[in-house]
Amino acid sequence: MADNLHFRETGTDDIPALHRLIESAYRGDSAKRGWTHEADLLDGQRTDQGALTAIVEDPAQVILAATDGDAIIGCVQLSRVDQRLAYLGMLTVDPDIQSTGLGKKLLEKSEAYCRENWNAQAIEMTVIRQRSELIAYYERRGYCRTGERRPFPHGDARFGKPRTPDLEFIVLRKDNQAALPSSAF
Repeated sequence: MADNLHFRETGTDDIPALHRLIESAYRGDSAKRGWTHEADLLDGQRTDQGALTAIVEDPAQVILAATDGDAIIGCVQLSRVDQRLAYLGMLTVDPDIQSTGLGKKLLEKSEAYCRENWNAQAIEMTVIRQRSELIAYYERRGYCRTGERRPFPHGDARFGKPRTPDLEFIVLRKDNQAALPSSAF
């Protein structure tokens, strides 16, 4: 893992770098260098610069970045759903450094951020049902299946082009009241 690792909120100047990182980790041949990806389930884009800009400009959302020097090597989207619940999405680690513990550190920083900035008592996420290895990863980190399923946005190219018609999301949730080491953002 990076020797000069830092975590920070991102801004609009970071959008091009965030977009490149997210696309490289979720789609195409570059994604296949990592231990998990969506490249076998979806073609097309994972997101676009407009959507990322909307996130960083929304006061109820943030993208946290893990940086090594000036380079963004990981990121995660956080959204305040209500006074008690936050949503975590788009957890991304550069495919060339996956399996180094950076994803786990991003989760820990995300949970602390949601607790300290929004007083979120729970965090939920959606994961494509067919990504069993990723679901298991989150379960090892305390996220539990709620039994709820949500539809995948089939037909909306902003989210990719499914290779199979049966894609859907499952909802995972974690209690976020446990004390973890605090850190400034």
